[in-house]
Amino acid sequence: MIAIAAALVSGGSSADPRTPPALPGGPPPFLGTAVLGDGGASAAVDSYGDLVDLRPSPAGPALLAVSSARQVAGTVAADSGVVPRLSVHGGPPLPPWRAAGIAQRYLPGTNVLRTVVRFGRARLRVTQAVAGARLAVIVRALGPDGFQLEPALAGRLPRAAACEREALRRIVAMVCEPPAAGGGGLPAATSGIAGRGAEPDDPAGEILARARATLRRAAAADRRWLRRALPLGEGAPQWTVGFYRRSLLVLHALTARRSGAVAAGARDGWAYVWPRDAGTAAIALRAAGYRRLSRRVSRFLLSLDLGAAARFDGSGGPVPDRAAQGDAAGWAAAAAVATGLHAPRSTWPSCRFASNSDRQRQLGGCGWRGAADYWEGVPGDYLANAVAGSRPPGDVSELSGHQWPKNSDTSLREAFGISRGLVRRAGDPGSGLDSAAAWAVRPFALRALYGSARRTMLRLERGGGRFGITPGEAWKGADPWSAPTAWTAWSLAALARSQRQPAAARADRRAALRLLADLRRAATPLGTLPERVGARSGLPRSTTPLAWSHAFAILALRQLWPE
Repeated sequence: MIAIAAALVSGGSSADPRTPPALPGGPPPFLGTAVLGDGGASAAVDSYGDLVDLRPSPAGPALLAVSSARQVAGTVAADSGVVPRLSVHGGPPLPPWRAAGIAQRYLPGTNVLRTVVRFGRARLRVTQAVAGARLAVIVRALGPDGFQLEPALAGRLPRAAACEREALRRIVAMVCEPPAAGGGGLPAATSGIAGRGAEPDDPAGEILARARATLRRAAAADRRWLRRALPLGEGAPQWTVGFYRRSLLVLHALTARRSGAVAAGARDGWAYVWPRDAGTAAIALRAAGYRRLSRRVSRFLLSLDLGAAARFDGSGGPVPDRAAQGDAAGWAAAAAVATGLHAPRSTWPSCRFASNSDRQRQLGGCGWRGAADYWEGVPGDYLANAVAGSRPPGDVSELSGHQWPKNSDTSLREAFGISRGLVRRAGDPGSGLDSAAAWAVRPFALRALYGSARRTMLRLERGGGRFGITPGEAWKGADPWSAPTAWTAWSLAALARSQRQPAAARADRRAALRLLADLRRAATPLGTLPERVGARSGLPRSTTPLAWSHAFAILALRQLWPE
Protein backbone atom coordinates (compact mmCIF):
# COMPACT_ATOMS: atom_id res chain seq x y z
CA MET A 1 0.00 0.00 0.00
CA ILE A 2 1.35 3.40 -0.97
CA ALA A 3 -0.38 6.49 0.35
CA ILE A 4 0.52 10.05 1.26
CA ALA A 5 -0.85 11.48 4.52
CA ALA A 6 -2.01 15.07 4.73
CA ALA A 7 0.70 17.30 6.15
CA LEU A 8 -1.38 20.12 7.58
CA VAL A 9 -2.78 19.86 11.09
CA SER A 10 -4.75 22.66 12.73
CA GLY A 11 -3.74 24.85 9.83
CA GLY A 12 -0.06 24.43 10.70
CA SER A 13 -0.32 27.31 13.17
CA SER A 14 2.32 28.30 15.71
CA ALA A 15 -0.07 27.12 18.44
CA ASP A 16 0.44 23.48 17.39
CA PRO A 17 2.78 21.40 19.53
CA ARG A 18 6.10 20.29 18.09
CA THR A 19 7.28 16.69 17.92
CA PRO A 20 10.17 16.23 20.38
CA PRO A 21 13.55 16.21 18.63
CA ALA A 22 15.00 12.85 17.70
CA LEU A 23 18.26 11.54 19.05
CA PRO A 24 21.10 11.96 16.52
CA GLY A 25 20.75 9.46 13.68
CA GLY A 26 17.33 8.26 14.82
CA PRO A 27 13.76 8.64 13.61
CA PRO A 28 11.41 11.07 15.38
CA PRO A 29 9.60 9.97 18.53
CA PHE A 30 6.10 8.50 18.15
CA LEU A 31 6.71 7.02 14.69
CA GLY A 32 6.19 3.30 15.23
CA THR A 33 9.07 1.08 14.13
CA ALA A 34 8.19 -2.18 15.92
CA VAL A 35 5.01 -4.23 15.99
CA LEU A 36 3.86 -6.49 18.83
CA GLY A 37 1.32 -9.26 18.60
CA ASP A 38 0.48 -12.80 17.52
CA GLY A 39 -2.71 -12.32 15.53
CA GLY A 40 -4.83 -11.24 18.51
CA ALA A 41 -4.45 -7.70 19.79
CA SER A 42 -1.74 -5.62 18.11
CA ALA A 43 0.49 -2.77 19.24
CA ALA A 44 3.17 -0.52 17.80
CA VAL A 45 6.21 0.87 19.59
CA ASP A 46 8.59 3.59 18.41
CA SER A 47 12.40 3.54 18.48
CA TYR A 48 12.37 4.99 22.01
CA GLY A 49 10.15 2.39 23.66
CA ASP A 50 6.99 4.53 23.55
CA LEU A 51 3.71 2.70 22.96
CA VAL A 52 2.11 4.55 20.02
CA ASP A 53 -0.71 2.29 18.82
CA LEU A 54 -2.96 -0.34 20.41
CA ARG A 55 -5.88 -2.25 18.84
CA PRO A 56 -7.97 -5.28 19.78
CA SER A 57 -7.01 -6.82 16.42
CA PRO A 58 -4.58 -5.82 13.65
CA ALA A 59 -7.25 -4.11 11.52
CA GLY A 60 -9.49 -3.23 14.46
CA PRO A 61 -10.50 0.12 15.96
CA ALA A 62 -7.85 2.17 17.70
CA LEU A 63 -7.66 2.15 21.48
CA LEU A 64 -4.56 4.32 21.20
CA ALA A 65 -3.30 5.92 18.00
CA VAL A 66 -0.86 8.73 17.36
CA SER A 67 -2.11 10.73 14.40
CA SER A 68 -0.17 9.96 11.22
CA ALA A 69 -1.05 13.42 9.90
CA ARG A 70 0.55 15.01 12.96
CA GLN A 71 3.59 12.80 12.48
CA VAL A 72 4.01 14.15 8.95
CA ALA A 73 3.41 17.72 10.12
CA GLY A 74 5.80 17.40 13.07
CA THR A 75 3.12 18.40 15.57
CA VAL A 76 2.96 15.36 17.87
CA ALA A 77 2.69 16.47 21.50
CA ALA A 78 5.22 15.10 23.98
CA ASP A 79 2.47 13.52 26.09
CA SER A 80 1.18 11.39 23.22
CA GLY A 81 1.27 7.61 23.49
CA VAL A 82 2.48 5.82 26.60
CA VAL A 83 5.98 7.02 27.45
CA PRO A 84 8.43 5.39 29.89
CA ARG A 85 10.28 7.95 31.99
CA LEU A 86 13.06 7.94 34.55
CA SER A 87 13.75 10.30 37.44
CA VAL A 88 17.32 10.24 38.82
CA HIS A 89 18.03 11.56 42.34
CA GLY A 90 14.64 13.22 42.52
CA GLY A 91 15.09 15.12 39.27
CA PRO A 92 12.32 15.63 36.72
CA PRO A 93 11.08 12.46 34.94
CA LEU A 94 12.97 12.27 31.64
CA PRO A 95 11.55 10.66 28.48
CA PRO A 96 13.71 8.36 26.31
CA TRP A 97 14.40 10.99 23.65
CA ARG A 98 16.30 12.95 26.32
CA ALA A 99 18.61 10.00 26.96
CA ALA A 100 22.30 9.60 26.20
CA GLY A 101 21.65 6.51 24.10
CA ILE A 102 19.17 3.77 23.26
CA ALA A 103 19.50 0.12 22.26
CA GLN A 104 16.49 -1.88 21.06
CA ARG A 105 16.00 -5.47 19.99
CA TYR A 106 13.45 -8.23 19.74
CA LEU A 107 14.10 -11.27 21.91
CA PRO A 108 15.31 -13.96 19.45
CA GLY A 109 12.53 -15.59 17.48
CA THR A 110 9.77 -13.48 19.04
CA ASN A 111 7.75 -10.28 18.86
CA VAL A 112 8.78 -9.48 22.45
CA LEU A 113 10.55 -6.12 22.37
CA ARG A 114 13.24 -4.87 24.73
CA THR A 115 14.44 -1.27 24.80
CA VAL A 116 17.32 -0.11 27.01
CA VAL A 117 17.52 3.64 27.55
CA ARG A 118 20.77 5.01 28.99
CA PHE A 119 20.86 8.12 31.18
CA GLY A 120 24.54 8.35 32.15
CA ARG A 121 25.15 5.51 34.63
CA ALA A 122 21.43 4.88 35.04
CA ARG A 123 19.35 2.85 32.62
CA LEU A 124 15.72 2.21 31.91
CA ARG A 125 14.84 -1.25 30.54
CA VAL A 126 11.45 -1.56 28.88
CA THR A 127 10.08 -4.97 27.88
CA GLN A 128 6.80 -5.17 25.94
CA ALA A 129 4.74 -7.91 24.35
CA VAL A 130 1.23 -8.87 23.32
CA ALA A 131 -0.02 -12.40 23.95
CA GLY A 132 -3.50 -13.00 22.59
CA ALA A 133 -5.62 -10.11 23.85
CA ARG A 134 -3.23 -8.95 26.57
CA LEU A 135 -0.54 -6.27 26.40
CA ALA A 136 2.20 -6.35 29.04
CA VAL A 137 4.82 -3.68 29.75
CA ILE A 138 7.54 -3.88 32.40
CA VAL A 139 9.74 -0.85 33.03
CA ARG A 140 12.76 -1.45 35.26
CA ALA A 141 15.29 1.14 36.45
CA LEU A 142 18.88 -0.09 36.59
CA GLY A 143 21.85 1.67 38.14
CA PRO A 144 24.53 1.58 40.84
CA ASP A 145 23.63 1.16 44.50
CA GLY A 146 22.86 4.48 46.08
CA PHE A 147 21.23 5.87 42.94
CA GLN A 148 17.72 7.11 43.63
CA LEU A 149 15.83 5.95 40.55
CA GLU A 150 12.10 6.28 39.95
CA PRO A 151 10.69 4.70 36.75
CA ALA A 152 7.26 5.72 35.51
CA LEU A 153 4.81 5.41 32.65
CA ALA A 154 3.05 8.55 31.46
CA GLY A 155 0.19 8.81 29.02
CA ARG A 156 -3.50 8.12 28.52
CA LEU A 157 -5.45 5.14 27.25
CA PRO A 158 -9.18 4.65 26.70
CA ARG A 159 -10.90 2.95 29.62
CA ALA A 160 -11.95 0.25 27.16
CA ALA A 161 -8.35 -0.96 27.18
CA ALA A 162 -8.74 -1.94 30.86
CA CYS A 163 -5.17 -1.08 31.82
CA GLU A 164 -3.87 -1.84 35.30
CA ARG A 165 -0.46 -0.87 36.60
CA GLU A 166 1.57 -0.80 39.75
CA ALA A 167 4.75 0.99 40.77
CA LEU A 168 7.14 -0.99 42.95
CA ARG A 169 10.72 -0.26 43.90
CA ARG A 170 12.52 0.52 40.62
CA ILE A 171 9.80 -1.33 38.64
CA VAL A 172 6.59 -0.25 36.97
CA ALA A 173 4.35 -2.95 35.45
CA MET A 174 1.29 -2.49 33.26
CA VAL A 175 -1.17 -5.01 31.86
CA CYS A 176 -3.93 -4.06 29.39
CA GLU A 177 -6.83 -6.22 28.27
CA PRO A 178 -8.28 -4.68 25.09
CA PRO A 179 -11.90 -5.57 24.37
CA ALA A 180 -12.54 -8.48 22.07
CA ALA A 181 -12.29 -7.66 18.37
CA GLY A 182 -15.70 -6.88 16.91
CA GLY A 183 -17.06 -5.63 20.24
CA GLY A 184 -19.04 -2.49 20.73
CA GLY A 185 -17.86 1.06 20.27
CA LEU A 186 -15.25 2.61 22.51
CA PRO A 187 -16.22 5.06 25.23
CA ALA A 188 -14.89 8.55 24.79
CA ALA A 189 -13.62 8.84 28.35
CA THR A 190 -9.97 8.12 29.08
CA SER A 191 -8.05 7.17 32.16
CA GLY A 192 -4.58 8.26 33.22
CA ILE A 193 -1.87 5.68 33.79
CA ALA A 194 0.93 7.73 35.34
CA GLY A 195 2.90 5.57 37.80
CA ARG A 196 1.70 5.31 41.40
CA GLY A 197 2.24 3.00 44.32
CA ALA A 198 0.17 -0.14 44.77
CA GLU A 199 -3.12 0.38 46.56
CA PRO A 200 -3.74 -1.48 49.86
CA ASP A 201 -6.25 -3.78 48.16
CA ASP A 202 -3.90 -4.39 45.22
CA PRO A 203 -1.16 -6.73 46.52
CA ALA A 204 2.28 -5.53 45.51
CA GLY A 205 3.67 -7.62 42.68
CA GLU A 206 0.39 -9.14 41.44
CA ILE A 207 0.29 -7.09 38.25
CA LEU A 208 4.03 -7.53 37.80
CA ALA A 209 3.57 -11.31 38.01
CA ARG A 210 0.81 -11.17 35.37
CA ALA A 211 3.01 -9.04 33.13
CA ARG A 212 5.92 -11.46 33.44
CA ALA A 213 3.68 -14.41 32.68
CA THR A 214 2.38 -12.60 29.60
CA LEU A 215 5.91 -11.94 28.34
CA ARG A 216 6.85 -15.60 28.81
CA ARG A 217 3.68 -16.79 27.10
CA ALA A 218 4.20 -14.44 24.16
CA ALA A 219 7.81 -15.55 23.65
CA ALA A 220 6.95 -19.25 23.80
CA ALA A 221 4.00 -18.91 21.41
CA ASP A 222 5.99 -16.87 18.87
CA ARG A 223 8.80 -19.42 18.85
CA ARG A 224 6.38 -22.32 18.39
CA TRP A 225 4.76 -20.49 15.47
CA LEU A 226 8.09 -19.71 13.85
CA ARG A 227 9.28 -23.32 14.08
CA ARG A 228 6.46 -24.29 11.70
CA ALA A 229 7.96 -22.23 8.85
CA LEU A 230 9.72 -23.84 5.95
CA PRO A 231 13.41 -22.90 6.11
CA LEU A 232 15.39 -21.15 3.42
CA GLY A 233 17.44 -23.42 1.23
CA GLU A 234 21.07 -24.36 1.51
CA GLY A 235 23.55 -21.53 1.08
CA ALA A 236 21.36 -18.75 2.40
CA PRO A 237 23.56 -16.25 4.31
CA GLN A 238 22.88 -16.00 8.02
CA TRP A 239 21.56 -12.45 7.79
CA THR A 240 18.94 -13.54 5.26
CA VAL A 241 17.73 -16.21 7.70
CA GLY A 242 17.21 -13.52 10.35
CA PHE A 243 15.52 -11.22 7.83
CA TYR A 244 13.23 -14.05 6.72
CA ARG A 245 12.20 -14.88 10.28
CA ARG A 246 11.58 -11.25 11.19
CA SER A 247 9.44 -10.83 8.08
CA LEU A 248 7.38 -13.86 9.05
CA LEU A 249 6.94 -12.51 12.58
CA VAL A 250 5.74 -9.18 11.16
CA LEU A 251 3.02 -11.03 9.23
CA HIS A 252 2.28 -13.05 12.38
CA ALA A 253 1.55 -9.81 14.25
CA LEU A 254 -0.43 -8.10 11.47
CA THR A 255 -2.64 -11.05 10.44
CA ALA A 256 -5.76 -11.69 12.52
CA ARG A 257 -5.53 -15.39 13.24
CA ARG A 258 -9.31 -15.88 13.49
CA SER A 259 -10.58 -13.86 10.54
CA GLY A 260 -7.53 -13.71 8.26
CA ALA A 261 -7.70 -9.90 7.98
CA VAL A 262 -4.20 -8.57 7.24
CA ALA A 263 -3.51 -4.99 8.34
CA ALA A 264 -1.13 -3.05 6.11
CA GLY A 265 0.56 -1.60 9.20
CA ALA A 266 0.10 -0.89 12.90
CA ARG A 267 -0.59 2.80 12.43
CA ASP A 268 -3.39 5.32 12.16
CA GLY A 269 -4.57 5.22 8.54
CA TRP A 270 -2.78 1.95 7.72
CA ALA A 271 -4.56 -0.46 10.09
CA TYR A 272 -6.90 -1.57 7.29
CA VAL A 273 -6.99 -4.37 4.73
CA TRP A 274 -5.88 -3.53 1.18
CA PRO A 275 -6.53 -6.43 -1.22
CA ARG A 276 -3.09 -6.22 -2.81
CA ASP A 277 -1.29 -6.17 0.55
CA ALA A 278 -3.35 -9.01 1.97
CA GLY A 279 -3.16 -10.99 -1.27
CA THR A 280 0.64 -10.83 -1.22
CA ALA A 281 0.65 -11.83 2.46
CA ALA A 282 -1.46 -14.90 1.64
CA ILE A 283 0.94 -15.94 -1.14
CA ALA A 284 3.95 -15.40 1.14
CA LEU A 285 2.44 -17.32 4.06
CA ARG A 286 1.63 -20.24 1.77
CA ALA A 287 5.15 -20.23 0.34
CA ALA A 288 6.54 -20.31 3.90
CA GLY A 289 4.42 -23.31 4.87
CA TYR A 290 1.49 -21.70 6.72
CA ARG A 291 -1.23 -23.31 4.64
CA ARG A 292 -4.19 -22.87 6.99
CA LEU A 293 -3.47 -19.24 7.79
CA SER A 294 -2.87 -18.40 4.13
CA ARG A 295 -6.25 -19.90 3.22
CA ARG A 296 -7.91 -17.90 5.98
CA VAL A 297 -6.46 -14.72 4.47
CA SER A 298 -7.66 -15.72 1.01
CA ARG A 299 -11.17 -16.52 2.23
CA PHE A 300 -11.37 -13.13 3.89
CA LEU A 301 -10.40 -11.46 0.60
CA LEU A 302 -12.92 -13.48 -1.38
CA SER A 303 -15.66 -12.42 1.04
CA LEU A 304 -15.11 -8.70 0.35
CA ASP A 305 -17.10 -6.50 -1.99
CA LEU A 306 -13.98 -5.47 -3.90
CA GLY A 307 -15.86 -2.89 -5.93
CA ALA A 308 -17.00 -0.99 -2.84
CA ALA A 309 -13.75 0.65 -1.68
CA ALA A 310 -9.96 0.59 -1.82
CA ARG A 311 -9.59 -0.70 1.74
CA PHE A 312 -11.62 -2.54 4.35
CA ASP A 313 -11.81 -2.80 8.11
CA GLY A 314 -11.18 -5.96 10.07
CA SER A 315 -14.80 -7.06 9.86
CA GLY A 316 -14.82 -6.77 6.06
CA GLY A 317 -16.67 -3.47 5.89
CA PRO A 318 -15.56 -1.02 3.17
CA VAL A 319 -13.85 2.18 4.29
CA PRO A 320 -15.63 4.77 2.14
CA ASP A 321 -12.92 7.43 1.77
CA ARG A 322 -11.24 5.96 -1.34
CA ALA A 323 -12.74 4.41 -4.46
CA ALA A 324 -12.03 0.80 -5.43
CA GLN A 325 -8.76 0.28 -7.26
CA GLY A 326 -8.22 -1.70 -10.42
CA ASP A 327 -5.87 -4.39 -9.10
CA ALA A 328 -8.04 -5.71 -6.23
CA ALA A 329 -9.77 -8.60 -8.00
CA GLY A 330 -6.52 -9.79 -9.55
CA TRP A 331 -4.69 -9.93 -6.23
CA ALA A 332 -7.58 -11.69 -4.51
CA ALA A 333 -7.63 -14.25 -7.31
CA ALA A 334 -3.86 -14.72 -7.22
CA ALA A 335 -4.05 -15.35 -3.48
CA ALA A 336 -6.85 -17.86 -3.97
CA VAL A 337 -4.94 -19.76 -6.64
CA ALA A 338 -1.75 -19.79 -4.58
CA THR A 339 -3.55 -21.13 -1.52
CA GLY A 340 -5.55 -23.75 -3.39
CA LEU A 341 -8.96 -22.09 -3.25
CA HIS A 342 -11.44 -21.55 -6.05
CA ALA A 343 -11.56 -17.95 -7.30
CA PRO A 344 -14.98 -17.13 -8.75
CA ARG A 345 -14.90 -15.74 -12.26
CA SER A 346 -15.32 -12.02 -12.69
CA THR A 347 -18.08 -10.57 -14.86
CA TRP A 348 -15.57 -8.19 -16.46
CA PRO A 349 -15.57 -8.45 -20.26
CA SER A 350 -12.45 -9.38 -22.15
CA CYS A 351 -9.92 -6.58 -22.61
CA ARG A 352 -8.65 -5.98 -26.13
CA PHE A 353 -6.91 -2.89 -27.46
CA ALA A 354 -7.95 -1.72 -30.91
CA SER A 355 -4.49 -1.32 -32.40
CA ASN A 356 -0.98 -0.20 -31.71
CA SER A 357 -1.85 3.26 -33.03
CA ASP A 358 -4.91 3.54 -30.78
CA ARG A 359 -3.60 2.03 -27.55
CA GLN A 360 -5.39 4.50 -25.33
CA ARG A 361 -8.77 3.10 -26.30
CA GLN A 362 -10.12 -0.42 -26.27
CA LEU A 363 -13.00 -2.32 -27.83
CA GLY A 364 -15.48 -3.05 -25.06
CA GLY A 365 -15.23 -2.46 -21.33
CA CYS A 366 -12.65 -3.62 -18.83
CA GLY A 367 -12.81 -3.67 -15.04
CA TRP A 368 -9.38 -2.21 -14.42
CA ARG A 369 -9.67 0.76 -16.79
CA GLY A 370 -10.33 4.20 -15.38
CA ALA A 371 -9.37 3.22 -11.83
CA ALA A 372 -6.65 4.37 -9.47
CA ASP A 373 -3.59 2.14 -9.18
CA TYR A 374 -1.20 1.41 -6.32
CA TRP A 375 0.07 5.02 -6.50
CA GLU A 376 -3.41 5.92 -5.23
CA GLY A 377 -3.73 9.05 -7.36
CA VAL A 378 -6.13 10.04 -10.12
CA PRO A 379 -7.95 7.30 -12.08
CA GLY A 380 -6.46 6.16 -15.38
CA ASP A 381 -5.43 3.21 -17.52
CA TYR A 382 -2.45 1.92 -15.58
CA LEU A 383 -0.01 -0.95 -16.05
CA ALA A 384 -0.35 -2.30 -12.49
CA ASN A 385 -4.12 -2.60 -12.83
CA ALA A 386 -3.86 -4.06 -16.32
CA VAL A 387 -1.41 -6.77 -15.26
CA ALA A 388 -3.37 -7.67 -12.13
CA GLY A 389 -6.90 -7.19 -13.34
CA SER A 390 -7.37 -7.38 -17.09
CA ARG A 391 -8.47 -11.01 -17.05
CA PRO A 392 -11.18 -12.74 -15.02
CA PRO A 393 -10.02 -14.21 -11.71
CA GLY A 394 -9.47 -17.92 -12.07
CA ASP A 395 -7.11 -17.54 -15.04
CA VAL A 396 -4.34 -16.25 -12.80
CA SER A 397 -0.66 -17.12 -12.52
CA GLU A 398 1.53 -20.10 -13.08
CA LEU A 399 1.35 -20.73 -9.36
CA SER A 400 -1.46 -23.15 -10.24
CA GLY A 401 -0.01 -24.20 -13.59
CA HIS A 402 -2.58 -22.19 -15.54
CA GLN A 403 -1.77 -19.74 -18.32
CA TRP A 404 -3.64 -16.57 -19.11
CA PRO A 405 -5.51 -16.38 -22.44
CA LYS A 406 -3.06 -15.75 -25.23
CA ASN A 407 -4.44 -12.40 -26.36
CA SER A 408 -4.15 -10.72 -22.95
CA ASP A 409 -0.42 -10.29 -22.48
CA THR A 410 0.18 -9.45 -26.15
CA SER A 411 -2.41 -6.67 -25.99
CA LEU A 412 -0.84 -5.29 -22.85
CA ARG A 413 2.60 -5.26 -24.45
CA GLU A 414 1.23 -3.22 -27.32
CA ALA A 415 -0.54 -0.81 -24.99
CA PHE A 416 2.25 -0.24 -22.45
CA GLY A 417 5.46 -1.27 -24.21
CA ILE A 418 8.24 1.03 -25.40
CA SER A 419 11.80 0.13 -26.33
CA ARG A 420 13.04 0.58 -22.74
CA GLY A 421 10.30 -1.50 -21.13
CA LEU A 422 6.77 -1.00 -19.79
CA VAL A 423 5.35 2.42 -18.93
CA ARG A 424 2.80 3.27 -16.29
CA ARG A 425 -0.02 4.66 -18.44
CA ALA A 426 -1.37 3.02 -21.59
CA GLY A 427 -0.26 4.81 -24.77
CA ASP A 428 1.79 7.39 -22.84
CA PRO A 429 5.57 6.89 -23.11
CA GLY A 430 6.05 10.04 -21.04
CA SER A 431 4.48 8.37 -18.01
CA GLY A 432 7.78 6.58 -17.41
CA LEU A 433 8.75 3.03 -16.59
CA ASP A 434 6.69 1.46 -13.81
CA SER A 435 8.10 -1.02 -11.30
CA ALA A 436 4.77 -2.87 -11.40
CA ALA A 437 6.12 -4.42 -14.60
CA ALA A 438 7.58 -6.97 -12.20
CA TRP A 439 4.07 -8.25 -11.46
CA ALA A 440 3.93 -9.57 -15.01
CA VAL A 441 6.56 -12.11 -13.92
CA ARG A 442 5.38 -12.78 -10.36
CA PRO A 443 2.72 -13.52 -9.44
CA PHE A 444 0.75 -13.12 -12.70
CA ALA A 445 3.13 -14.90 -15.13
CA LEU A 446 2.37 -13.08 -18.39
CA ARG A 447 5.09 -14.74 -20.43
CA ALA A 448 4.84 -12.50 -23.48
CA LEU A 449 5.72 -9.58 -21.19
CA TYR A 450 8.81 -11.18 -19.63
CA GLY A 451 11.29 -9.47 -21.95
CA SER A 452 9.74 -6.03 -21.51
CA ALA A 453 9.38 -6.54 -17.77
CA ARG A 454 13.03 -7.59 -17.50
CA ARG A 455 14.24 -4.46 -19.31
CA THR A 456 12.07 -2.33 -17.03
CA MET A 457 13.33 -3.92 -13.83
CA LEU A 458 17.00 -3.78 -14.77
CA ARG A 459 16.78 -0.12 -15.75
CA LEU A 460 15.00 0.82 -12.52
CA GLU A 461 17.48 -1.18 -10.45
CA ARG A 462 20.42 0.55 -12.12
CA GLY A 463 18.82 3.93 -11.43
CA GLY A 464 18.10 3.19 -7.78
CA GLY A 465 20.00 4.33 -4.72
CA ARG A 466 21.54 2.66 -1.67
CA PHE A 467 18.13 1.94 -0.15
CA GLY A 468 16.17 0.73 -3.15
CA ILE A 469 14.02 2.09 -5.95
CA THR A 470 11.02 4.37 -6.31
CA PRO A 471 7.72 3.03 -7.73
CA GLY A 472 8.54 4.40 -11.16
CA GLU A 473 10.39 6.96 -13.23
CA ALA A 474 7.57 9.52 -12.93
CA TRP A 475 7.28 9.19 -9.16
CA LYS A 476 7.49 12.56 -7.44
CA GLY A 477 10.19 12.40 -4.80
CA ALA A 478 13.46 10.57 -4.35
CA ASP A 479 12.63 8.44 -1.30
CA PRO A 480 13.01 4.71 -2.02
CA TRP A 481 10.01 2.48 -1.32
CA SER A 482 10.58 -0.96 0.12
CA ALA A 483 7.66 -2.79 -1.53
CA PRO A 484 8.70 -2.03 -5.15
CA THR A 485 12.29 -2.86 -4.23
CA ALA A 486 11.23 -6.22 -2.81
CA TRP A 487 8.79 -7.19 -5.56
CA THR A 488 11.41 -6.38 -8.20
CA ALA A 489 13.91 -8.61 -6.39
CA TRP A 490 11.34 -11.44 -6.34
CA SER A 491 10.62 -11.25 -10.06
CA LEU A 492 14.26 -10.88 -11.10
CA ALA A 493 15.12 -13.91 -8.98
CA ALA A 494 12.33 -15.83 -10.70
CA LEU A 495 13.60 -14.81 -14.14
CA ALA A 496 17.12 -15.86 -13.18
CA ARG A 497 15.90 -19.39 -12.47
CA SER A 498 14.02 -19.59 -15.79
CA GLN A 499 16.70 -18.07 -18.05
CA ARG A 500 18.19 -20.39 -20.67
CA GLN A 501 21.25 -18.20 -21.16
CA PRO A 502 23.68 -18.50 -18.22
CA ALA A 503 24.95 -14.92 -18.61
CA ALA A 504 21.43 -13.48 -18.44
CA ALA A 505 20.59 -15.69 -15.47
CA ARG A 506 23.66 -14.45 -13.59
CA ALA A 507 22.84 -10.82 -14.39
CA ASP A 508 19.27 -11.19 -13.15
CA ARG A 509 20.32 -12.92 -9.94
CA ARG A 510 23.00 -10.31 -9.24
CA ALA A 511 20.43 -7.53 -9.70
CA ALA A 512 18.03 -9.32 -7.34
CA LEU A 513 20.79 -9.69 -4.74
CA ARG A 514 21.67 -5.99 -5.02
CA LEU A 515 18.04 -5.07 -4.38
CA LEU A 516 17.99 -7.41 -1.39
CA ALA A 517 21.07 -5.63 -0.05
CA ASP A 518 19.24 -2.32 -0.53
CA LEU A 519 16.38 -3.68 1.58
CA ARG A 520 18.80 -4.73 4.27
CA ARG A 521 20.19 -1.19 4.43
CA ALA A 522 16.67 0.29 4.44
CA ALA A 523 15.53 -1.91 7.33
CA THR A 524 15.59 -0.60 10.88
CA PRO A 525 18.07 -2.06 13.39
CA LEU A 526 15.19 -4.36 14.41
CA GLY A 527 14.94 -5.70 10.85
CA THR A 528 11.57 -4.07 10.14
CA LEU A 529 10.91 -2.52 6.74
CA PRO A 530 9.53 1.03 6.49
CA GLU A 531 7.14 1.82 3.67
CA ARG A 532 9.75 4.34 2.54
CA VAL A 533 13.01 5.77 3.83
CA GLY A 534 14.96 8.97 3.32
CA ALA A 535 17.03 8.76 0.15
CA ARG A 536 20.14 10.01 1.97
CA SER A 537 19.57 9.06 5.60
CA GLY A 538 17.89 5.68 5.19
CA LEU A 539 15.68 6.59 8.17
CA PRO A 540 11.99 5.62 8.20
CA ARG A 541 9.73 8.23 6.62
CA SER A 542 6.45 6.35 6.85
CA THR A 543 4.68 3.30 8.28
CA THR A 544 7.06 0.76 9.82
CA PRO A 545 6.82 -2.19 9.43
CA LEU A 546 4.73 -2.53 6.28
CA ALA A 547 3.16 -5.98 5.80
CA TRP A 548 3.29 -5.70 2.01
CA SER A 549 7.04 -5.13 1.96
CA HIS A 550 7.77 -8.02 4.31
CA ALA A 551 5.53 -10.36 2.29
CA PHE A 552 7.48 -9.58 -0.89
CA ALA A 553 10.76 -9.95 1.02
CA ILE A 554 9.71 -13.46 2.08
CA LEU A 555 8.91 -14.36 -1.52
CA ALA A 556 12.18 -12.92 -2.83
CA LEU A 557 14.21 -14.81 -0.23
CA ARG A 558 12.45 -18.09 -0.97
CA GLN A 559 12.97 -17.55 -4.71
CA LEU A 560 16.69 -16.90 -4.23
CA TRP A 561 17.22 -19.78 -1.81
CA PRO A 562 14.50 -22.37 -2.44
CA GLU A 563 14.28 -25.27 -0.06
